Amino acid sequence: MADDKLLSVDEALARVLAGVTRLSGAEDVPLSKALGRTLATDLVSRRTQPPVAVSAMDGYALRAADLAAPGARLTLVGESAAGHGYHAALGVGEAVRIFTGAPVPEGADTILLQEDAAVDAAGVGAASPPPRGRHIRARGLDFREGDAALLAGARLGPSELALAAAINHPLLPVARRPRIALIASGDELVPPGAEPGPSQIIACNGFAVAAIAEAAGAEVIDLGIFRDDIAELEKGLEQARAAKADVLVTLGGASVGDHDLLRPALARQGMTLDFWRIAMRPGKPLIHGMLGETRILGLPGNPVAAFVCALVFLGPLVRALQGDPRAGADESEAAIAGAPLKANKGRRDYMRATLSRDAEGRLVATPQSLQDSSLLTELARSQALLLREMGAPPLEAGGACRILRLPGAFVAGT
Repeated sequence: MADDKLLSVDEALARVLAGVTRLSGAEDVPLSKALGRTLATDLVSRRTQPPVAVSAMDGYALRAADLAAPGARLTLVGESAAGHGYHAALGVGEAVRIFTGAPVPEGADTILLQEDAAVDAAGVGAASPPPRGRHIRARGLDFREGDAALLAGARLGPSELALAAAINHPLLPVARRPRIALIASGDELVPPGAEPGPSQIIACNGFAVAAIAEAAGAEVIDLGIFRDDIAELEKGLEQARAAKADVLVTLGGASVGDHDLLRPALARQGMTLDFWRIAMRPGKPLIHGMLGETRILGLPGNPVAAFVCALVFLGPLVRALQGDPRAGADESEAAIAGAPLKANKGRRDYMRATLSRDAEGRLVATPQSLQDSSLLTELARSQALLLREMGAPPLEAGGACRILRLPGAFVAGT
């Protein structure tokens, strides 16, 4: 069982998202700049698609009944191409050469595929006439003018942008980007490119955390590295408030060591603490609270722990602040374990794992042999986090499990 002082991951996420609504303010952005943004209002279609009935294939537009008699031949009277339709009504015994996307002539009720057609000087025939309606896309099959084609809260990916363009919206009303301020703390940290001292390391957590936040739609403000000193940390907190950050994300200093001064600094600034320990591995020391109107997420200092916590908590929070109704949805998926797993105890485990497909096409998650929360190499070699619930019994190789895919994951064998 979990320590009764630790929140479960699900309860912690629910509390992070509790009461979160879309930030006030929206802006219109061009289609070319809208990737990854979130719609602020419903997007209503300005046109009908297709605007008329069109052919889904290359062939011949005709009346099915005209080919019903054995040996029937139809007179070829014209051509219909996309953007250049045949505008006369089709008479009895007539056919029109037609191409994919072209308007179906008035009177035609089916399309004879060109590979099924017998065409000669006598006209157009077929050994097996097509039934009525075959290969015709009806007017409005995709969408109609006035339809709410995309709803408020929709994340705009490639397919959504294509639909927005098709319904004739060159500008899209999108939610304001949440402003995320980052503060790293630790005397041991120096920025990339600096020469670290004997006991120092390169600060790297902020780059992964910023990438996760930006992928979710945030504007990130990196306030830099602050020493392990309460007064220094308070300066960083004041800078975040001055920047009007919607969320302040701190990196490191969230635990209980003598040099973990973040909680005291936040307390002195007036933070209302919600929780600071959760039942997950890696990522047990995670701070959540409010500092005035600014939400606080204090992430652990270990790189993998910071990454996992950002993925599980920060990404959904950023989406919720833009009005995404699926911000807290379970995004895990089924897989099978590629190696035996020991019983899990009091915290949900997020194990770094590679993904592949077995001979039957099943998704296989194989945990890395080393799971220390400081190991970035193992994280970079992984494509997923294999989830092990609190109290989970041992699992044999091939047993069912759940995984959370990492951003940009490539699955071997697919």
